[in-house]
Amino acid sequence: MNKFLCCTLVLLDISVKWTIQDDSTPKYSHYDPGTSRQLLCDQCPPGSYVKQHCTASSPTQCAPCPDQYYTEEWNSNDECQYCNTICKELQYIKQECTSTQNRVCECIEGRYLELEFCLKHTECPPGFGVAQPGTPESDTVCKRCPEGFFSNETSSKAACLKHTNCSALGLKTALKGNAVSDNICQENTDTTPQKCGIDVTLCEEALFRFAVPTQLTPNWLNILAESLPGTKVSTENIERIKQRHSSQEQTFQLLKLWKQQNKEQDMVKKIIQDIDLCESTVLKHIGHPNLTFEHLNTLMASLPGKKVGKEDIERTMKLCQPTEQVLKLLNLWRIKNGDQDTIKGLMYGLKHLKTYHFPKRTIQSLKKVIKFLHRFTMYRLYQKLFLEMIGNQVKSVKVRCV
Repeated sequence: MNKFLCCTLVLLDISVKWTIQDDSTPKYSHYDPGTSRQLLCDQCPPGSYVKQHCTASSPTQCAPCPDQYYTEEWNSNDECQYCNTICKELQYIKQECTSTQNRVCECIEGRYLELEFCLKHTECPPGFGVAQPGTPESDTVCKRCPEGFFSNETSSKAACLKHTNCSALGLKTALKGNAVSDNICQENTDTTPQKCGIDVTLCEEALFRFAVPTQLTPNWLNILAESLPGTKVSTENIERIKQRHSSQEQTFQLLKLWKQQNKEQDMVKKIIQDIDLCESTVLKHIGHPNLTFEHLNTLMASLPGKKVGKEDIERTMKLCQPTEQVLKLLNLWRIKNGDQDTIKGLMYGLKHLKTYHFPKRTIQSLKKVIKFLHRFTMYRLYQKLFLEMIGNQVKSVKVRCV
């Protein structure tokens, strides 16, 4: 009797030791026919199955899943699951079948899964913007553009855009926008600073050109806007500038808008004073009246690249004061020719004007303007603005971009 009790206690001790050998491993209950007892066996980890259940004297034996079979979790299965997912039309394999995961399929770009079909993402119509972009699992969520925003396109990606702030650009609102159209701005001819609609003056161009790297990176305009002190130019205005202007012109427009927004700062006041001084000097040299249409047409024809047309010249003579007509036409030429340098274009044109009956006084005046801008505005204002105010941050960024 004592021997039987002793053997029973030994078996119990072995069983207890096995069932508590690893508390971190998930268990499952299994009936052991050898001892007629319920045992707690270790489950098999993901990627395997139970090849042989545990006994009172041996642990669970696990085996890896064969090719094209899997188990995702700890389990007590006698076999693995078959990778049965088959990618359908307009789907691609996002994740191939592994020992721990079934094959995963996903709808191609621009579509989402609805029941068993990959449907095209909804395109929001004009007046509506994308509030939540579509994913491979969900459709696009459209939302009507709120007051002050618009969308003029049918798109599954574009959000509503904020109406252009015409006043911030120094313009006036000619036609107020709505949910499907932007504000339409026009030159504010009622205010003298507009100078008959000259977008960027020769002095501003000479100054701002130093902020244009030799090679522009895609996010250069955002880097420059962030490095400028004072009130920041909004992201919406930066995006509009990118959409409406050439690469070099974008920098000019950004700095001009920044200057307008920060005109009450002491440092900017000094910069504005220097630019005003420069412009008054330029106007003194170049602002000779009584140039005829033929003279202006000859001057524009002498410049390289795309020509300023006769209609533009006629319109300039109608809207601008005689002293401002040459400056306006040079401004139009630079915009029409993308990233051209007005001063270099003017230097090229002067060489050809000698063959025409062009007023010598005007030629001498243009030469004085070129000399003045090279010697005074470009270097002095560059040092004031880009070295003293913006400092090493913009300088280092510009070096990296070159």
